[in-house]
Amino acid sequence: MISTATRVLIPSATAFALGIVFAPLLAGILYRKKAWKKSPGKGNGIGGGGTPIFDELHKEREISTPRMGGILIWASVLATAFLFWVLARSFDTFWPMLDFINRQETWLPIFALAIGAFAGLIDDLLEITSGKGGLSLRRRLLIVGSIGLVAGWWFYAKLGVTAIGIPFASPLILGWLIVPFFAFVTLAIYAGGTIDGLDGLAGGVFAIIFMVYAGIAVGEGQVSLAACAATIAGATLAFLWFNIPPARFYMSETGSMALTLALAMTAFASDALAEGVGVSVLPIVAFPLTATVATTMLQVFWKRVFHKKLFRVAPIHHHFEALGWPAAKVTMRYWVITIIAGVLGLAIALLARVP
Repeated sequence: MISTATRVLIPSATAFALGIVFAPLLAGILYRKKAWKKSPGKGNGIGGGGTPIFDELHKEREISTPRMGGILIWASVLATAFLFWVLARSFDTFWPMLDFINRQETWLPIFALAIGAFAGLIDDLLEITSGKGGLSLRRRLLIVGSIGLVAGWWFYAKLGVTAIGIPFASPLILGWLIVPFFAFVTLAIYAGGTIDGLDGLAGGVFAIIFMVYAGIAVGEGQVSLAACAATIAGATLAFLWFNIPPARFYMSETGSMALTLALAMTAFASDALAEGVGVSVLPIVAFPLTATVATTMLQVFWKRVFHKKLFRVAPIHHHFEALGWPAAKVTMRYWVITIIAGVLGLAIALLARVP
């Protein structure tokens, strides 16, 4: 027998090591292929209209820094999962304890990571080859919502999940409504993925969030889920090593869609299925993503109702940048906030399980 910490941390360290080794090769390919936007800016922002302030802030880096760096994350995770799966079936001792692929805990997070990576990769390829943007927002939301519905049905029909845990209270019974609720939460988390906009920001935030969920899963006795979450965190830290300013490449859609979908599955897997509160603490643990969604919605609401902006740029991390904060300061303060919020969410999740 090996300890829980070993079962969780060895896959995480392996994913980090694979990412560090793989990154120079990926960067070389992306630079040779000139895998960056052909023109800077977002074009039309959410809610319509242009994004002139954002475009001015990012006009140079967007047409010289490759996209699709998120490949490093999901490739490292999938390679790690496959490696330990093969080793577990090749040797009878030790290695089976490190195989974290199983039906109840990790099939959906790994499946969502892979599907999100593929859909996001298509979007990125279209954007860098056509120069006219990738998949439309409507199509991306349709993909994410469909995955959320399928995953919600799986939890409801195959795993018998009909409720979400509430801290220090009885579970909230949703019945079949767990399916659309699952899709709604998945879409909300995906919307928070627009936090990918400053060097090192998304990588640091997602690495912390997944490591916190690894801790939550350990507290619930879900060792395989904890290992999966820690593996994603390890791979994301390898990406962050090369994404710290000045970034060698950007995460872009193939990374952010993969991570947000995997996060949704991880949160639900650590909820009622394990008599936990993984979904209820999600807005706390992932507070930067929550703030990203909230400030974007407020900006759209303010413009439509009051015909003026509430923030200079939305989401709010670009507002701070537009105020003159150095991008590195915004990024590192977000890391600090994510750590504090993550510790708070972890504490609530673990205390909620105390009899």
